[in-house]
Parts: sequence; C-alpha cells; structure tokens
Amino acid sequence: MRKELILFVGTFTTLLAVINPLEALPIFLKLLQGQSDSAHRQVAFHACLYAAIMMLFFLLFGRLVLEVFGVPLSMVRIVGGIILMRIGFSLFMPSAGGPVDSGGDSSGEDRNIAFVPLAMPLMFGPGALATVIGYSTMVKLSGAGVLSMIAICAAILATAAATYLVLAYAERILRHIGPMGADAATRIVGFFVSAMGMGLVFHGLVEAVQQYGPMIPR
Repeated sequence: MRKELILFVGTFTTLLAVINPLEALPIFLKLLQGQSDSAHRQVAFHACLYAAIMMLFFLLFGRLVLEVFGVPLSMVRIVGGIILMRIGFSLFMPSAGGPVDSGGDSSGEDRNIAFVPLAMPLMFGPGALATVIGYSTMVKLSGAGVLSMIAICAAILATAAATYLVLAYAERILRHIGPMGADAATRIVGFFVSAMGMGLVFHGLVEAVQQYGPMIPR
C-alpha cells in the first residue's frame, strides 16, 4: 500500500505541476469574459472532464500505442523527462507577451472552448502526455500492478478535480493572490517540474543501459 500511495502522490503532484492551473487562469478568464459564474463552472467542468478522459485513455492504451510504433519504454521515459525539463525551465522565464490568443471569442460554444484550447493543449499537452505514459511504464503488468494502475487513475481524477476548483473560482483566486502571486507560484512549480523530468530521464537512462549495455561491442 505504501508503494501505491507514493505513486499516487508522485503522479498527482507531477500532473498538477505540469498542468499548472494558476498559469491558465488569465486565459480562462479572457475566454469567458462577461459570462456568468455558472457558465464558468460549466466550461471548467467540461474542460477537466475532457482532459481526464484523454489522460485515462493514454494511461490504459499508451503501451499498446508504443508497441505499434516499436518505441521502447526506456526511450519514452527519456523523451518524456526532457519534455518535462523543458516545460519546467520555460516556467522560470518571464512571459514575452500576454495570454495566448485562443483564435475565438466568448460568443463561441462553451463545449468548443472547453475542448480547445482549455482541455487541449493547456491541460492535456505534451507534458501531461509524457507524464501519464512515463508513469504507466513504471507499472508492471501483473496482479500487484492493478493497485498501482488504480493509484495512477485516482491521481488523474484528483488532478482534474483540483484543476476544476481552481478554474471554477478563478476570479476569486486571482483577486486574492494577484498577478505577482500567480507568477511566483508558477516559477516555484517550474523548479519541481524540472526536477521530476530529470528523475524520468535518469530512470530511462538506467533502464536503457541495462537493456542495451550488453549489446554494445567492447
């Protein structure tokens, strides 16, 4: 049970750090500017639901996709770790401009806004994909691995719930912490995302050496 708890906490904190709902607050408020609180909560719910469904899909079928393309798990960990490190380093850098243009306005359908750009790519982007597949590769397909898979699923749902709460009460949160508080939190999160990415790279390199080391001619 201790292993599953550690896996849950690790997956939850990594996904929450990668998604970083605080960074999405200005974009979310801009997309729904002038709409009611109920509309905010409805769009936040649909966006988090779509993101959770995509993460669960790649958690369950990610290995099958890797086998189809012939990609070894060690390489997935290395590439996923590099992506996380890049995201983490980018969070340290000051934004060059304002919020990303969504390509639409608030008069569009809420469900379209919830899927693009909120659910994808803001929530379910390369970082979240790399995290889900990376953690899924750490679970052995056995009887004991079922509990580990359940722990990762629970972490995904918990991340979606936490993200929903942040987006649903975006105006109140931004009013209390202010832009400077959100920026400081983003930079702190960037450090931990980089560290988590480095951990995935390390595990991937160790596994690659163990798997391909004997094949290297001496």
